[in-house]
Amino acid sequence: MLVNLSVLFSKPTGITNYTRNLYPHLKSLDPILLSAEEILGYDCYPIPRNLTPEYGTQGHILRLLWTQFRLPSIYRKLRSRLLFSPVPEAPLYSRCRFIVMVHDLIPLRFPNRKSRLNYYHRYALPRVVSQARHIICNSVATANDLIDFCDVSANKITPIPLAYDRQHFRPVELIPRRGRPYFLYLGRQDPYKNIERLLKAFADLPNCKDYELWLAGPTDERYTPRWQELTRELDIREEVKFMEYVPYEKLPILLNGAIALVFPSLWEGFGLPLLEAMACGTPVITSNISSLPEVTGEAALLVDPYNSQEITAAMNTMVTDIAFRDNLSELGLLRASEFSWAKTGAKTVEVLQPFL
Repeated sequence: MLVNLSVLFSKPTGITNYTRNLYPHLKSLDPILLSAEEILGYDCYPIPRNLTPEYGTQGHILRLLWTQFRLPSIYRKLRSRLLFSPVPEAPLYSRCRFIVMVHDLIPLRFPNRKSRLNYYHRYALPRVVSQARHIICNSVATANDLIDFCDVSANKITPIPLAYDRQHFRPVELIPRRGRPYFLYLGRQDPYKNIERLLKAFADLPNCKDYELWLAGPTDERYTPRWQELTRELDIREEVKFMEYVPYEKLPILLNGAIALVFPSLWEGFGLPLLEAMACGTPVITSNISSLPEVTGEAALLVDPYNSQEITAAMNTMVTDIAFRDNLSELGLLRASEFSWAKTGAKTVEVLQPFL
């Protein structure tokens, strides 16, 4: 079996975190790993280095071309019987048998007509999932989207929840810091992440000048200037901190120090930041739609993401009701303990094994 690790690179995103944490649990299948990275303890078949998200849209396009025109010859050369891809990308014009992982269908739910990848998402992705021998996804919400958007049979889909690094994301003792308490958002700044309503909700928070809102994640020249201008219009420019990409090793400290993670996204395939926050004992405010209630269960304060007043009220609850916040922290720790990469890996092996 070939495992396509072409998305791995040094600044992990949700997809690369999934990929990096999953492959050690596939050892029983004796996989051949296709990777440009040097993976400690694993022999890899070398592939080009410029295929990763590190190279942005260009890297994505080069990876799609490599997948269609180079990967089939590797498949034949190594006499493989199955290709597993941790993203919904696979050769369409070959005899490769493949299983793919679908993390979300957000490009179909919230199409960006200006994106150079729009054609792929609208036309190629549905063909990939149609030709796949089986599809793994990360939530029931994503499974339902596959059925609705791509007309895939439910029998062909297996939802397998993601997980987190238990040694990395955990409660830690913090040195008291100077400055105002802060709410934290963790993720990209695309419009579907609901940054505009989050900023408006924070501006309406009683005594909002006593707090800060930290937006942790890569800034985006397409969107960040708009959000920065909005902070000026709302008179919260000094209270909102745009943090750029935060290294993986610093995330636990960032999460542990927050009043709460505020994650009012309009849609998610899974929502790893929620799981990582709960594992740190950080209370979570998130949306009551898509996969997000699947991840948090009863361990988060759920809001209507289209109602900024609900987001404001939830944030106010976190700063005024300490007992509620502490209880949510304990519930989050219990909920997070139900997820592990060992479980995710074992269930993935169960899906792949019959096709070998």
